[in-house]
Amino acid sequence: MGDDRIPHVGAVADPDDLARKNSVSPEVMARGESAAQFRELMGHLQQVFWIKNATKLGILYVSPAYEKIWGRTCESLYDNFQSLQDSIHPDDQERIVGAMDGEHDVVGHEVEYRILRPDGEIRWIRSRSYPVRNEQGEIQRHAGIDEDITEQKAAEKERSRLAAIVEYSDDVFMSMSVDGIIINWNQGAERQYGYSAEEIIGHSVSVLFSPDHYREYLEVMKKVRQGEPMSSYETVRVRKDGTLVNMSVSISPIETRSGEVVGASKICHDITKIKKLEAQFIEAQKMEVVGQLASGVAHDFNNILSVIVGYNDLIAEVLGADSSVFKYTEEIRLASQRANGLTRQLLIFSRKQTVQAVILNLNEVVESMDKMLRRFVDEHTEMTFLCTKEIGQIKADSGYVGQVLMNLVVNARDAMPNGGKLTIETSIVTLAENDPPLHTGSTPGNYVVLSVSDTGTGMTEETKTHLFEPFFTTKGLGKGTGLGLTTCQTIVQQSGGFIDVTSEVNRGTTFRVYFPRVDQPIDPVVEARRTGLLPHGTETLLLVEDEPSLRQLAQNTLQLQGYEVLLASNGEDGLHVAREHKGAPIRLVITDVIMPKMGGKVMSEWLKTAYPRLKILFTSGYTDDAIASHGVLHESFEFLSKPYTRASLSRKVREMLDAP
Repeated sequence: MGDDRIPHVGAVADPDDLARKNSVSPEVMARGESAAQFRELMGHLQQVFWIKNATKLGILYVSPAYEKIWGRTCESLYDNFQSLQDSIHPDDQERIVGAMDGEHDVVGHEVEYRILRPDGEIRWIRSRSYPVRNEQGEIQRHAGIDEDITEQKAAEKERSRLAAIVEYSDDVFMSMSVDGIIINWNQGAERQYGYSAEEIIGHSVSVLFSPDHYREYLEVMKKVRQGEPMSSYETVRVRKDGTLVNMSVSISPIETRSGEVVGASKICHDITKIKKLEAQFIEAQKMEVVGQLASGVAHDFNNILSVIVGYNDLIAEVLGADSSVFKYTEEIRLASQRANGLTRQLLIFSRKQTVQAVILNLNEVVESMDKMLRRFVDEHTEMTFLCTKEIGQIKADSGYVGQVLMNLVVNARDAMPNGGKLTIETSIVTLAENDPPLHTGSTPGNYVVLSVSDTGTGMTEETKTHLFEPFFTTKGLGKGTGLGLTTCQTIVQQSGGFIDVTSEVNRGTTFRVYFPRVDQPIDPVVEARRTGLLPHGTETLLLVEDEPSLRQLAQNTLQLQGYEVLLASNGEDGLHVAREHKGAPIRLVITDVIMPKMGGKVMSEWLKTAYPRLKILFTSGYTDDAIASHGVLHESFEFLSKPYTRASLSRKVREMLDAP
């Protein structure tokens, strides 16, 4: 190191040894004692103290803390000054070596950098230096202190992370003085309330309270001044644009070390979605009640409807279309259809009944409803049908498709209180892979579209967002249940389709119902309905029904079509009748599912053991979940839901008898 090297700790003279030598002068003794004190001081110093040459590379002195922080010996640094530069992190070397260059470091430096210890650990160093000058002002040496700030850096990083979390959080973080003046405002507050920090800081927090919550504001400020915390509570705040937002608010006092309350911090969380979910949950509970009520009345109501519809059809057939009272039977039929539709709406909506899809032609469903739909509109409304030819087939329940069309027509009529134009149209649409999705449920493919357009009052965007919500209606009291469009959506979704709506205020509305197009022939049962004739037969049938009036009606219907009909009132009775029968073999059993003593499913299993080729047709007016619990909703079972008509019963029986 040369003559300029300052003796390091191990080279400092021991004053005790010097004292034992008589030839040592007092000045030498004093220097020895100073060196000992210097050595003791440096040994306790947590920072690294160093002195280096100003004109050439070389360390003159480094304190013992170097070994603890750098993980290297002091001797290694004395022997090779380059080892100090080599220990600097590669990403920091160019910057730091330049700052420490003695030829340019004329005023000293203060820098922060990272070092790499031999064990691979990275540590942060803060280095401060100053030049040491002689009497002529020339720089002779540089002295400095290096401090390990690794923990401080980690704390700063954590504070920065927490500050970023607060600043960029979606929640509102703000603070205010005891007078309610806003003094801090994060970006979450800006997003939630619409005020920038520049706009709101320095203003009263009262601008966030609606007039209806002024008492709350007074209570909040009272507790802030008293230093009382307020745990999370739900309330309403006002945004810059005047809209209200549901918030969960927590307030904590801000105190000095002496305990003086100087303000409060607030955390506010937007709970709009939570409140909406709560409302949906309440609505779902309401729906469950509706579903239970619907399930409870469906069986009896459907039995009654079956009797009304069946006997009305018999009367109409006996009277003939030329009778002066025939029109009254038509009114009874239409009223029964509406009653059946209302029951179906409740059951579909409450998910108690599913669609029974068949292959059919949408045009034929629309055309079959022409006469009935015209009865729903008055003379001030012009109703037009535009049906595209060769439209292809869809797979759906024709009765439910009719229900959708009827609901949409009624809505269109109500949207035109002073009359207007109502257009019902069918068309073919292909959605390509690269087409923008029309709806969240839409997928590329070929669709058959049913459109219902009106020139009525139209809807706002706000109304459209609630359109398919249960019980939502814009109609007056007693003029709508709010179930129509919800039912439509459920029916269409169960058929694999979706509904798209376009509307403008005072310009009208168009509902487009998309059904996936299928390349299959029309169902034979649907094909048979085109003729309008009821099929006949001579086979022997067993009819098991616990409702006397419906049992009598079904018997009359089947006997008029030429069948021999055996009757039973429950499952046990049915087994007895089957065992005692001596005539032509029973070809088909028509049985209710749920009956006293023995249900239809158990009875059919007993009959199948004796007559393996016997065909079973189950009927019921109960909801699907009730029937499912009896195990007859599997696709391998044939099922006819109540209320059924004479035509639907006759055709279903013939279909099953003719099937392989």
